[in-house]
Amino acid sequence: MPRKRLTQLFPFLIPIRIRQRLLFYYASMRFDKNIYSRTKAPPLANTEFSASLPLRNTETGFDMIYQENKIFNLKLASDAVNGLLIKPGETFSFSLAVKGADKKTRYKDGLVMMNGRLTPAYGGGMCQLTDLIFLLFLHSPLIVTERHGHKIKDFPDLCGCGMPKGIDATVFEGWLDLKVKNTTRRTFQLNFDFSENEITGFLLSDCKSGCNYAVANGKVIYRRIGGKIYEEAEVIRIRSLSSTGEKNSEKLLYTNICEIGYTLPKEVEIIESA
Repeated sequence: MPRKRLTQLFPFLIPIRIRQRLLFYYASMRFDKNIYSRTKAPPLANTEFSASLPLRNTETGFDMIYQENKIFNLKLASDAVNGLLIKPGETFSFSLAVKGADKKTRYKDGLVMMNGRLTPAYGGGMCQLTDLIFLLFLHSPLIVTERHGHKIKDFPDLCGCGMPKGIDATVFEGWLDLKVKNTTRRTFQLNFDFSENEITGFLLSDCKSGCNYAVANGKVIYRRIGGKIYEEAEVIRIRSLSSTGEKNSEKLLYTNICEIGYTLPKEVEIIESA
């Protein structure tokens, strides 16, 4: 029988443990030799890439109030990131960028994955913003240095968003972050806009690139192992020349693997594995 953690025996210690973790987490960032993005500016001239996502998902199985709360949280967090520059040599950290975003106006309860289950929690729904930011970064020469996928997908993808499967970046302050490093000579910038039904993210830059990037899926398979179903989605990136549109590289970035916690459509083939 595994030994219980101290916070499991004494739950009242959890807030103290979280504060301790955050203190050490941000202290370590001061000494990790990275220069973190902190400067904001008016929108840069060139649009590197933009993408939109629907704001509401009706397939979660929870009251839609949590979708409205998520939208509130997304607007609060995106305000903290809006206009942030990622200069040459700098590293972007989502956790650092949104730190204190709820200091004056508190987040609301949204949906998060906790201990393998979807549940309402303070500040929930933030992963839709990090998923979008991750998608923007994949359409650029920025180097992803930290990214974590969800272990379980508890409800279907947003309908009509057009995002490839496996574009997933979960965050949990003090434990899981989304980071990229700018090793180019150009400056990049994040900007966001909200309509009634969509959030649109823009990755801007100070000058045009000689390359365009496209992100797509390679193989996507579903595999049953030990009674559980897993989605395995290859994410590839195609680079082409801006001047001619000619493809000059195609690379498998990673294979995203997560457990599926909802019923798949009958037409989806499931591979049985030992």
